[in-house]
Amino acid sequence: MTTAAVGNRAVATAGPAADDAEATATRERPRNRENGPGWAFVAPLVVFFALFLVWPLIHGLYLSFTDQSMTGAGGAFVGLANYAEAFADAEMWRALWNTVWFTLLSTVPLVLIALVMALLVEAGLPGKWLWRLSFFMPFLLASTVVSLIWVWIFNPQLGLVNSVLQSFGLAAVPWLQDPTVSMISIVIATVWWTVGFNFLLYLAAIQNIPEQQYEAASIDGAGRWRKLWSVTLPQLAPTTMLIVILQILASLKVFDQIYQMMNQLVTPATQSVVVYIFDTGFTGYRFGYASAISYIFFAIVLIISLVQFRTNARRSA
Repeated sequence: MTTAAVGNRAVATAGPAADDAEATATRERPRNRENGPGWAFVAPLVVFFALFLVWPLIHGLYLSFTDQSMTGAGGAFVGLANYAEAFADAEMWRALWNTVWFTLLSTVPLVLIALVMALLVEAGLPGKWLWRLSFFMPFLLASTVVSLIWVWIFNPQLGLVNSVLQSFGLAAVPWLQDPTVSMISIVIATVWWTVGFNFLLYLAAIQNIPEQQYEAASIDGAGRWRKLWSVTLPQLAPTTMLIVILQILASLKVFDQIYQMMNQLVTPATQSVVVYIFDTGFTGYRFGYASAISYIFFAIVLIISLVQFRTNARRSA
């Protein structure tokens, strides 16, 4: 009896466990069948991501350790020789400084002008929809179109800017040919082209500020300027930090407008890092060396991004 009782208990104990396992398996089988179509939809994106992002990153890193040429010659492993040459390359450091200089010149006006534009539109200008459209429209243009427009505007003989200067008795300026003003000319074109996106971000942020805060400020006797400094600008601080981060990252990667406005004849005063990488790889045919420079630049951008996000996290905390 004891053995039978133990056996019965064993059977009784094992019975519910077996039922639970069977129920769990029954639930998981439909779940796996439901996940099948999901993986089918995700698979093209995963394949695209692996082929056009992961693999190029890995292959580019490998090329940076070789002397691979665009002509197909070379390909031998050279270790850190490309990186050592890059750190000793004065032209690369000059291109990096040009990139930093462009970023400094463009970021400040792109933030301030976008903020002013958004405040003016939200203040109740007549024809608000037209102002919104005109401010944002240049951002929709392709870089080639923008470059052609500003090449004609800065034309030394027939350009609009020099025509205005000469109408006031001032001398014409070779905007894109003079190394002292060529970078400023590219910055002006870039600000006109991209400020619309920042304007849109600011406009959305202003419209999301609770009206109760302005009403409370009015009860306290605050005027229009006091509301701007005490309510609007503090509420726009997160948007401003976002715009600054996005603008710095975009400016560091500047290429299109420089290469197109300078008619591919980039001068040392306007050569950015990306332009130098392009020229090294596709004009000098040095894929390995160009890859090394690109990964050095990638590391610099990554460090800047991490510092910015860390700073923003601390301010938010």
